[in-house]
Amino acid sequence: MSTTDTNTTDTNTTETSSGIDLLKTVEYGGCSAKLSPTELAGILSQLNFPSHPDLLVDISTHDDAGVYKINDETALIFTTDFFPPVCSDPEEFGEIAASNALSDVFAMGGKALMCLNLMMYSTKDLPVQGFAEILKGGHAKVSEAGALVVGGHTIEDHPPKFGLAVIGTVHPDKIVSNSGARPGDKLILTKPLGIGALISGHREQLASDEAYRNAVEQMKLLNRTGAEIMCQYDTCCATDITGFGLLGHAREIANGSKTTLRINTETLPLLDEAYDLFDDGCIPGAAFRNLQYIGDDAIFRDSLDYNLKMLTCDAQTSGGLLICAPAESANDMLAELVASGKHPQASIIGEVLPRGETALVID
Repeated sequence: MSTTDTNTTDTNTTETSSGIDLLKTVEYGGCSAKLSPTELAGILSQLNFPSHPDLLVDISTHDDAGVYKINDETALIFTTDFFPPVCSDPEEFGEIAASNALSDVFAMGGKALMCLNLMMYSTKDLPVQGFAEILKGGHAKVSEAGALVVGGHTIEDHPPKFGLAVIGTVHPDKIVSNSGARPGDKLILTKPLGIGALISGHREQLASDEAYRNAVEQMKLLNRTGAEIMCQYDTCCATDITGFGLLGHAREIANGSKTTLRINTETLPLLDEAYDLFDDGCIPGAAFRNLQYIGDDAIFRDSLDYNLKMLTCDAQTSGGLLICAPAESANDMLAELVASGKHPQASIIGEVLPRGETALVID
């Protein structure tokens, strides 16, 4: 089976109404541009980070953000995320990058408060209009999230990168972390997998315009509604699925919680054409890097469909929430997610087990 990486020259970009096509500026973008998780883990293992009694969530569990207690009623969530373009249109790129950065606050059960723009852009190489459109898209999503843009920082750089530093708030006793999974919890995934597949398929002219547009709309969708619903059911553990793929982030939950997560690939929600693209060999290189990162921490069923196996490692940009839902309320939570109209493909994809031989069991 042949494979493709997202770091290939784009052959299927689309000039936008502004005349700017951001995909022509990059070889790879979105969360696929992240450093290899294996390399990152090696770097972080060499560093010592100080602790503090008011630091409720730190880097030790590789959680979505840091959380610092201000008083008995309020803790601050602090996070940042940015990346190169993942689509052609500057305004849509701003929307996607902002949605992705805001997601860390929502994944921890918080409310977004204020944001700083992080912009790398070269007006020598691109029209200044593109700069403005990226900020416009980002501001629209920040406003939709109920937060404020209060400034930012810009440097001259090419190709462009954009994202946010975000501060949110959460009650110290209601933090949703990636280390609170309990045996018996059901695993709910709120957005379909296959973002990396559709981005690569678009580049290789293998994906239909309709399927690619659906992927773009998924990336632009805030995780705010999903987070609000999960918090109504006393959820203790969740994370958002981004560059390390479903299994990479599920592994962090399992190890942080000292549990094992069993995932049923037959119930995975997938974007249209994602499976077929992988079946045609259009598998982004990031999926193989994520599989390498999992290493011996997963047991895969011998007869597991190869394409589904690789889709569990597909790098997602602004992906959905992986929620460890209390068993007694999982079905009600799922019904409410689907009824919201925001997450029609939300699905129960597995369960949390007592710690076994490995962090993950993939059926």
